[in-house]
Formats: sequence, C-alpha cells, structure tokens
Amino acid sequence: MHRRNILIAVTLLGFTLLPADAVAQQKSLKEQLVGAWTLVSMEITEKDGTKRREFGPAPKGVMILDAGGKYARVSGRPGRNHFNAPEKFRQVTPAAEFGEAAREFGANFGTWSVDEADNSLIQRWEGDLIPNVEGWETKASINLASDELKLSYTAPGGTRRTDAVYKR
Repeated sequence: MHRRNILIAVTLLGFTLLPADAVAQQKSLKEQLVGAWTLVSMEITEKDGTKRREFGPAPKGVMILDAGGKYARVSGRPGRNHFNAPEKFRQVTPAAEFGEAAREFGANFGTWSVDEADNSLIQRWEGDLIPNVEGWETKASINLASDELKLSYTAPGGTRRTDAVYKR
C-alpha cells in the first residue's frame, strides 16, 4: 500500500512539472482559441499582389472567441481624426465625416467553429460595419504558438487575402 501511495504521489508531481505547452497540447484547438486576443498586425494582399495595411502599421483591436461559439472582432487605426461636431454623436456628424471615420475601423460578430482536421477557424459573419458582407463565411488557416495566433484567410470570391496576428 505504501509503495502505491508513493507511486501516485510521484505521478501527480510529474504532471505538475509538465511544461505549459505540453498541457496546452492536451486541449483541443477550439479550447486553445477560446478567450480574448489583441490584434498585433493585419496585412491585406489584393488579388493583383498589392499589399496594404488598412489600419496602419500598428492597428488596435481585439477578437473575442467564447466557448459557446460566438465571436466579436473590432479593429481600427490608432489616431483617427476626431469629429468636428461639438457633441461628437453620429446623429449630428456630417455623413462624409462619419464615413471617413468608418473607413479606418472594422467590426463584425457572429459564430465560430474549428475544423480540427485542417487546422482552420470558420467564422460566420452575422453582423458587420459593412452590410454587404453580412452572411459571409470565412475559413482561416491557423498557426498557433504559445500566446501568438496567426490567421490567414481569403475573402469569399477570392478577391483578397488577409493575414492577421493576435497575442493573448
């Protein structure tokens, strides 16, 4: 009986000494993605090969993936111009001024799932700042290493590829 207790204690101690990455590998990909991710960079490559950083070289943003399969993502260019209207509300801001601010900001929400077989994130866009893309479904390849998440996806229709990097 005494040997068995020692064996159990040593085994438990061994599990507590495992590196965090080894424990994370035991989780499914979906479980590893759940949480809040801070945007580090985003680059868009157009069909003709032209590259651009829609939200600048150091964008601000967050993507939240909840365990129930819902997500929300917002991103924008830091240092955007402030509205000229004293109240700064969209109801009193001229449409052109509001439109320019919207060009430097992105937001969407919807549902998400993971295809473990091909290591991809599937997002179904239920709502977006741009109404034309509501209903889209994107499939992004995932590269996950420790606290860094790289996503690469092509827009429906193959018009452009977006590469984004997030940190936990």
